[in-house]
Amino acid sequence: MVVLVAPGSGTTAFVAGRRIGGAVHRNRARRILKAAWREVGTRAREGYDIAFVARGAIRGSKTQDLVAEMEELLTRAGVMGA
Repeated sequence: MVVLVAPGSGTTAFVAGRRIGGAVHRNRARRILKAAWREVGTRAREGYDIAFVARGAIRGSKTQDLVAEMEELLTRAGVMGA
């Protein structure tokens, strides 16, 4: 996944383009991104707009696989609270 971060109002977006596959695969990708965000989002700092963009490797992934990756990416971006 790719994470885009910008200062803002705290909006979060989940994007899965057509490269992921058909509608079923794109919806599943967005669903598991949202589920991972529900676990990680409580520790993220306020005041940032965040967009999560699914990549092809997300197919077959479980929510728990994405939680660790999401935490790492947000920590690198400086968004995760201490």
